[in-house]
Order: sequence, then C-alpha cells, then structure tokens
Amino acid sequence: MSTKLAGTDFESVGDLLASLGSISPDRVRMKPTPGRATARDVVRLRTKTRRLYELVDGTLVEKILGVKESFVAVCLSTLVSNYSEARGNLGMVLGADGPFKLMDKLVRIPDVSFTNWDRVPDRRVPDEPVPELAPDLAVEILSEGNTREEMDRKLKEYFLSEVALVWFIDPRKRTVRVFTSPDDVTELSETDTLDGGDVLPGFEVEVGQLFEQLRPAPKSVKSPKSGGAKKPKKRK
Repeated sequence: MSTKLAGTDFESVGDLLASLGSISPDRVRMKPTPGRATARDVVRLRTKTRRLYELVDGTLVEKILGVKESFVAVCLSTLVSNYSEARGNLGMVLGADGPFKLMDKLVRIPDVSFTNWDRVPDRRVPDEPVPELAPDLAVEILSEGNTREEMDRKLKEYFLSEVALVWFIDPRKRTVRVFTSPDDVTELSETDTLDGGDVLPGFEVEVGQLFEQLRPAPKSVKSPKSGGAKKPKKRK
C-alpha cells in the first residue's frame, strides 16, 4: 500500500480522487493539505467539527453518516457485545467512532469492530485515541455515497493489516457480504444466517433481523458492489 504523500503524487484533483476510490470531492478536506494530514488531525477535527474523518495516504476523507446505517451498526454492535460478555468478555467491541491506525498515514474507522483481548496490549482499552492496532472483525455499513472502488480499497487494506474477517452490510439491498480474504466472499440474503466464523465462534444472527425496523428499499435501487469478485461464493 502506498505511503507517499498523496498531495504531491498527483497532477490533478481528479487523480487524487481516483486514488481514494473515485469518491465525491465534497468528502475530501483540503486543510491540512492532502497528503500531509496525520492521525492527530483525525482526533482534532472530531472534537472541533464533530465530523468523522478517515486518514488515507495522509488525506482526510469524511465518513458518510446516515440514520439507517447508524441504526444497523448499533443493532449489530449490541449483538456482538452481548455475545462477547456471555462468553466471559472475549474482546473489545467498538462502534462507528472507534478508529484504528492500520498503517503509516492510514486510519480507518469501521462502523463496528471486534478485537480479541489477546491482540490488545495489557488486555485493556488503549489510552490512545487512535491506537496502532487492527481488529479481528471490521464491519462496514454501506451508504449511497460509498463507491465500489472505495470499498475495494478498504477491503484490501483491512486484510493487509491482518484483519481476519470483514462484513459489508448493505441496508438498501438487505444483504451481507462476508469476506475471509479480498477474493473469498459469500453473499447472504435476509433469510440466511450470519455467523462469526473463527473470529466469533458460535455467534449467529439471521440477516433479516438487522433490517427489521427499516423501510423496504425501492427495487430499482442499486448499491456499490465490493470486493472484486465477479460472483459471490456460496456456502457448502
């Protein structure tokens, strides 16, 4: 993954946006200059502007927020937290404002994450606002403004950082895409059961339960396809 200064690598804003996943320019913060921001800016701006920014190659990219996405994230994080506590407190569960410094100049903020205490120093919640740590499970709740290229990039970054399991949850399509690698994906519908695999053994929830309180999405709505796989693999 590139660690060069994004602001000095590209000849145009279009090139920069393409490197970030062809996202909307409205999501890119120009101060600090793209390529020169740090994890400290992520923390500072969360306090100052009440906005969440991820750090991508030293460029601040605003996270997309929405009521539906937040509702699904809270629902899932509660289920995972209850699962963990019922088994003796297995790990740290964070919500949509829990950042991780995955690499140099790279901070990602999953909508839900689970990190086994064995991977956390001293088995205690870190004091640093942006710990240099990668979760075992990273969950992204897809929003309309997320592009396929953006999510493909996130997926690769998570697995390069040794995340073991990634879920892409799409409230509009009411599906969950389960990744155990960037190319190994299973797509689940509302009638399927989502399980925690080796990361959360024994954890299960019917996919439809995550969307019970949401209004049905229009049939014409299309959502970003992620992960680079042409066809999702089916469970055996």
